[in-house]
Amino acid sequence: MSATEAAKNLAIEAALAASDKLATEIIAIDVSEAIAITEVFLMATGANEPQVKAIVDAVEERLRKIGEKPLRREGEQQARWVLLDYGDIVVHVQVAEERIHYAIERLWKDCPVIELPAEVHLPREVQGVPE
Repeated sequence: MSATEAAKNLAIEAALAASDKLATEIIAIDVSEAIAITEVFLMATGANEPQVKAIVDAVEERLRKIGEKPLRREGEQQARWVLLDYGDIVVHVQVAEERIHYAIERLWKDCPVIELPAEVHLPREVQGVPE
């Protein structure tokens, strides 16, 4: 069984929010067949701690607008790797050094990648949004 449409849609909303704050290397992985505690891991990279915080804030704000609140948060104080657990999805936002060091997506390399909208990967100016 793969991730539910609801979980995929939530991951897409989170990815769009992260992209709005210029997160890079955004990927959503369907881990529903590999682990029982969640359906999707969404990973994103921030250039530095302030950007990680901005990405996390944007994700929380966007998901709050659709009625979702994280069940748990970890890593907010240092902001090098912040985890937001929404039950069906878990959002990981890391600075590049942490992303490279831990390479958590490598652990899930056999799991399917969820296709994200093209605008998640485009620079803001290409999307027609002024910087």
